[in-house]
Amino acid sequence: MSRILIIEDEESIADLEKDYLELSGFEVEVENRGDTGLEKALNGDYDLIVLDLMLPGVDGFEICKKVREKKDIPILMVSAKKDDIDKIRGLGLGADDYLTKPFSPSELVARVKAHLTRYERLVGAGSRSDVIEIRGLKIDKTARRVWVDGVEKPFTTKEFDLLTFLAENPNHVYSKEELFRRIWNMDSVGDIATVTVHIKKIREKIEFDTQNPQYIETIWGVGYRFKV
Repeated sequence: MSRILIIEDEESIADLEKDYLELSGFEVEVENRGDTGLEKALNGDYDLIVLDLMLPGVDGFEICKKVREKKDIPILMVSAKKDDIDKIRGLGLGADDYLTKPFSPSELVARVKAHLTRYERLVGAGSRSDVIEIRGLKIDKTARRVWVDGVEKPFTTKEFDLLTFLAENPNHVYSKEELFRRIWNMDSVGDIATVTVHIKKIREKIEFDTQNPQYIETIWGVGYRFKV
């Protein structure tokens, strides 16, 4: 049974999320403060975190940053803040998804299931080593590790998934909408910033010059392609 940690200071919302997730077969714990939530997230054995932004003690941005430094599990950020800048910041810190309040509990459950299914499938892949090597870039799909000219680079779950997908399908141009559907397994309406932010973070890690990328190329008005 997958274990989920909800860090949410509004008890009525946390209880509603907990009820729906438990009815769907998940084991759920709730923390109403950011500081205690961060401690649990770092020290507990959870498969996914549902994380509010505005929290007493420590805010959701800081929690996301600290957790991502230690763990690779999916993080779903939720907030009443609708500004794109908050969404972009959260995704840039390593969140896998961003839901704007109010949202339906069934949507939360659907997204939790989608992220867990994909994460479990990827980390549970076979033991056979499967390595992609292109011009100094090395991607070990089994170990889920990336090196650039022999130097290992840290990647979040979705950053690794997106880079691997593009590298496995070189010279093919994918729209942002298609990349979102393939990597996040969801409709892309309102979530285009997710792909843009992840591409930016990947480039910062693998490109020598992000303004003139040698790996991931922007095809203006269309999308992205991996050059070989």
